[in-house]
Amino acid sequence: MVLKTTIRSISFFMAVLFISVSCAKKEESTRQLTGNPKIDKLKLPEGFVAEHIYSPGENEQGSWVAMTFDDKNRLIAADQYGFLYRLEIPPVGSPDLTPKVEKMIIGHVSEPQVGMGYAQGLLYAFNSIYVMVNHNANETFSRNTGLYRIQDLDGDDQYETVTEIRILKGQPGEHGPHSMKLTPDGKSIYLIAGNHVDVPEMNSYRLPRVWDEDNLFPLIKDPRGHANERMAPGGWIAKIDPEGKDWELISAGFRNAFDFAYNEVGDLFAYDADMEWDFGMPWYRPTRINHVTSGSEFGWRTGNSKWSPNYPDNLPAVLNIGQGSPTNAMFGTNAKFPAKYRKALYAFDWSFGIIYAINLTPSGASYDATAEEFISGSPLPLTDGEIGPDGAMYFMTGGRRLESDVYRIHYAGDINESEYKPLTLADLPEENLLRRELEQYHVDGTPAEGLDLAWDNLNHSDRYVQYAARLVLEHQPVSSWKEKALSEKDPVKLTHAMLALAHHASDADATPMLNALMGIDYGALSDKGKQDLLRTIEVILYRHGQVASGVKSKLIDYLDPNYPSNDNMLNRSLSVLLVYLDAPDAVEKTLALLKTAKDDENYQKTFTASSDLVFRNPQYGMDIANMLANVPPAQATYFATVLGGADKGWTPEMRDEYFSWIKNALTNYKGGRSYVGFLDRARKMALANVDKADFEKYDELSGGKLLTASGNDIANTGVQPEGPGRRWTVEEALPLVENLHGRDLVKGKAMYAAAMCQSCHTIQGEGGIIGPDLTQLGTRFSPKDILEATINPSAVISEQYHATVLELKEGGSVVGRITDEDEQNYYVSQNPFSPDVIRTVPKSSVLITKNSDVSIMFPGLINRMNEEELKDLMAYLISAGNPNHAVYQPEGSEQ
Repeated sequence: MVLKTTIRSISFFMAVLFISVSCAKKEESTRQLTGNPKIDKLKLPEGFVAEHIYSPGENEQGSWVAMTFDDKNRLIAADQYGFLYRLEIPPVGSPDLTPKVEKMIIGHVSEPQVGMGYAQGLLYAFNSIYVMVNHNANETFSRNTGLYRIQDLDGDDQYETVTEIRILKGQPGEHGPHSMKLTPDGKSIYLIAGNHVDVPEMNSYRLPRVWDEDNLFPLIKDPRGHANERMAPGGWIAKIDPEGKDWELISAGFRNAFDFAYNEVGDLFAYDADMEWDFGMPWYRPTRINHVTSGSEFGWRTGNSKWSPNYPDNLPAVLNIGQGSPTNAMFGTNAKFPAKYRKALYAFDWSFGIIYAINLTPSGASYDATAEEFISGSPLPLTDGEIGPDGAMYFMTGGRRLESDVYRIHYAGDINESEYKPLTLADLPEENLLRRELEQYHVDGTPAEGLDLAWDNLNHSDRYVQYAARLVLEHQPVSSWKEKALSEKDPVKLTHAMLALAHHASDADATPMLNALMGIDYGALSDKGKQDLLRTIEVILYRHGQVASGVKSKLIDYLDPNYPSNDNMLNRSLSVLLVYLDAPDAVEKTLALLKTAKDDENYQKTFTASSDLVFRNPQYGMDIANMLANVPPAQATYFATVLGGADKGWTPEMRDEYFSWIKNALTNYKGGRSYVGFLDRARKMALANVDKADFEKYDELSGGKLLTASGNDIANTGVQPEGPGRRWTVEEALPLVENLHGRDLVKGKAMYAAAMCQSCHTIQGEGGIIGPDLTQLGTRFSPKDILEATINPSAVISEQYHATVLELKEGGSVVGRITDEDEQNYYVSQNPFSPDVIRTVPKSSVLITKNSDVSIMFPGLINRMNEEELKDLMAYLISAGNPNHAVYQPEGSEQ
């Protein structure tokens, strides 16, 4: 038993951790654990109790991703790749929590066919279950991606009628259509879709249907092909009537917001996803909470074209959370929780197993937001959640065929009901009420008095009011305000009126618009005013093509004296405009900034630090750790991309400097998966503008020979697996390796390197020191033991190699390896690639310490290998590289 415990702890990303007896005693005395690992792995706020209700996977019922409660308080759940299920759950505190579970056979369809399922969103409303299907029709399930309504019309408590409300086109999958919510008035339904679903034809549009890419920044689509065919406006939210006949677009510009929720006064909030492959790039946008106002746009665009949250034609996040995979959002309004948690917005992160509790305080026309870690666990792949009819919080884990569980969280302490004071319209600031008044005019054909109200507020200091005012203009006939806009003298009103006009004007209007904007005293504007002006000029140039040469030269004369600025975001906009306009010194100035640029640490600052996530999920944590050790310079990368699109203004010396910078960035920094590919595409754009005679020189100078053929990766000079690989199991692999003879030492060592073993482990004195020395592996453990440790690293983890979870009294948690401790502090390393970066955690702030249930060894590292390659790797591990070992002798030799 000791043997198996030790061998299964082998990890490619572990460091030695000694859990002292004193720590174990402290854990026992601080909190009574239940002995149920599904419960004990959860971090809960004080006073809250978790109940494990059900495990669908243990009953061959799939991996559940969506839920809703019906009018009889039963939970309806959806398997991501199969049926719907109905659960009758015993009350809170029942001695037996076993629910009654029924597979729902819709429309009397015979198994194995599925009558209705494959859902990523469920809603019980109007005596029906609305089902958001994400699926391509096949022999198992005949329904295509879209919205369906199932009903029980004969009263037998079974759903026999399926009504197709609408087929949704695009690319179904995890970026398809998602959740639904009943509107606050109970008369309609809100629904949300990710950026792989086309915006269907609507009856009305609160965001006018004039969206475009609106970006002069040199376009580089994702080098690995993600969402390359998906253009504006990205993910969207709509409102429909119960029959699905009347559709109104509410908002767009999301990446893949899976869910949304509204508070007591009907303000809507969505939890949008990041593009983790963009990490370290200047266009990366973290997961974030967006206040979804009428007609709002949030600026998702494909590839590197995502809009800055500073741009006036989209709205910023109220809270940037950090890296993750959003799956659910809900308010605790109906929960039997203390007031603080009843008012909270709960946001679920699938990747790192965290439920955030977000407190939103009215501020101007929007909200200020703070957050805390409400519940977390590892692994805890959160999918969906609801506040149940009993006032408890229900949530599920699963997705992508992962282990699935249903939990219930209730508060066991005393609740002072008088402390909960619901937010009312009377509590809102006047800016919030003004925004709502303006939003009444976000429909076509509204009375003209809305135009006067809007014009008065185009220069409002509140960004949300100003945005709402501009949209009123865009819902009015352009002829009713165009001349007034062009003659406006207030610089802020003029800027936003021109931004509105740019969305609806003809090419003939471009010169008058630009001339009007160049009448503004740039230096007298605030930084926001300058940003808005530069963005408006960019939109005009993007939408209305080449302007007259005289206007072009005037624009250069107007902008060039202001470049460079002392503001990073202004320099980004100025560099794009001046390079696009072929300003004579644009390349020289931008290259100078490339060499001196420094990132703004507060730009899109996140609630959760990336370093706090490394040990929570081995699959994503390894990538984060690798990136954090060498984070790319985002501001300089932006300028490098701008220069990649510059075809004029270069000297040979400038090209030498530029291409040398590219090579340095390729070799010295690590971003997300697409980092190298993005830099390579910028490099190739620049190479396209050099003389043919100089191409080879600059290709080599810029690192071209370092890259793979695709340009997406730095070429690995070592031997890589040829495959074809497979998702290896111990049962499949063991027969291959029980008797090894005649193996190839050179190939085995190459597979050892390709699987990244040497990054953390030592054999014969060579390799990393983070994990245990493997030199004696073959003399102590069997091939089966080695396979189990490699394929299922989290099955059993020795205390010697555990990461530690430190639950904090203030509500969060720190996960990492404790390298040292004294009477006052724990010293925690959170990044195996930067083990010397230590976080100090005062012991007085820690509620409990416990072992993490997840090995931080990256799973699946052998899955690229074919049978022969796996044999060679195992031979190398068993032999520790000894060429005289029996595994390298001919068949029939003694092993």
